[in-house]
Amino acid sequence: MRSYLLLPLTTCLLAGCTVGPNYAGPPKLASNATDAFTRANAAAVTNAPPIADWWTLLNDPTLDTLISRALAENSDIKAGEARLRQARAALGEEKANQAPSANVLAVYTHARVPGVSFESDDSQSGGSDDSNLNLYNLGFDASWEIDLFGGRRRAVEAARATVEGSQASLSDIQVSLSANVAQIYVELRDRQQRIALGEQSIALQQNVVELTRQRFEHGTATAVEVAQVEGLLASTRAQLAPLAADRDAYLNALAVLTGQEPGALDTLLSLSGQIPLPPASVDVGDPAHLIAHRPDIRAAERTLAADTAKIGQAQAARFPRISFMGLIGVGGTKISDLGKLDDFVALAAPQLSWSAFDFGRSKAKVGQAEAQRDEAEAKYRGTVLNALRDAEDSLARFRESRVTVASIARTLDQSALTERLTEQRYQAGTATKIALLNARKDRTDAEQNLVSARAKLTTDYVAIQKAIGFAWR
Repeated sequence: MRSYLLLPLTTCLLAGCTVGPNYAGPPKLASNATDAFTRANAAAVTNAPPIADWWTLLNDPTLDTLISRALAENSDIKAGEARLRQARAALGEEKANQAPSANVLAVYTHARVPGVSFESDDSQSGGSDDSNLNLYNLGFDASWEIDLFGGRRRAVEAARATVEGSQASLSDIQVSLSANVAQIYVELRDRQQRIALGEQSIALQQNVVELTRQRFEHGTATAVEVAQVEGLLASTRAQLAPLAADRDAYLNALAVLTGQEPGALDTLLSLSGQIPLPPASVDVGDPAHLIAHRPDIRAAERTLAADTAKIGQAQAARFPRISFMGLIGVGGTKISDLGKLDDFVALAAPQLSWSAFDFGRSKAKVGQAEAQRDEAEAKYRGTVLNALRDAEDSLARFRESRVTVASIARTLDQSALTERLTEQRYQAGTATKIALLNARKDRTDAEQNLVSARAKLTTDYVAIQKAIGFAWR
């Protein structure tokens, strides 16, 4: 009795063994990686956790609509969702591999066997040494490999980490997509406003050209002065052409990002709108929060977990494998034998296999898996460091953009003051109309500069959100 119980007991004990390293989490970085961001000083930011839908803080309903459409219809989003479904299906397959497999069989065999005589309906008479044999069988077979050393369990572990990595990668697409839509939208509004201001500047310069020509005709201006103002007018007109090309390109880009054909958003976005401005204070969290939530870091960490589990898969392949095969069915030499349920065939066959002498192939595969794990760990560290650098760079740019906007705003105030004083002098007869028009053009130019500075400030705010990656879901 002991001999009959020894093999099942030993098998049960071994089934709980799982070879390979257990994943202990991502590698720790330097302690200063959990402190506040270095470049956050004087950038009007706080270490409070940011919200996921950060674009709503820009208070632009049109932008909210565009991002919602992009997250629902963008082709990259749909491709990421498809990859996630593939990963989930692969996980289901690995789980199913742990269970026995069964197949239904229906077999008919006709054989001609020389030198052997069978008693069957198809046997030949007349002294022949050959016989024809028919076999009919209906049943099913089953096989099951015992997961002695945890190779199957490691496969499930790796597949589960791959699913979670695919989820993080999809979130990374969402982060990048929302940021790209916001940045392009801001650039579009910048070009639209600068085109409108440029057209105002052209109208003012045309008046200056006309007045200068009149002065030239009356002998109070030289031909050089006429050529100068005409050259300035031509230069201003030339500056509008690339702005118009940018505007159309941004309209096309937004249409494609939202899953539509180029030109589909022209009606919605044809009217010039204000550039959305970031809030007075921006919540960015801290580096530790970034490492825990930025989706590309999460994806790299899950890849490291999956590659760690694959080491166990490779190590388990070096040890013996025990599998069981069973077959049961009914049948015989006549088709009527299929109905004789009491007369069945049963077969049970345990099998032990072990690639003990593979000349180092299994060991080499373990080495490959370990090297792949080391590569994933190095990539994880690089991803974290690059993410921290992105955050610090975007914070520094945002800080300097705030200073630039404030400086250009003061310049605009001075230009507006100069325009008012010149207009007063013109009304008093102490300044020419040309001087007044030039003052108005200077104020228009200052407005264009402020528009560009505000657009840069908002795109730097968007860059912070992209670098922080807190739109992860």
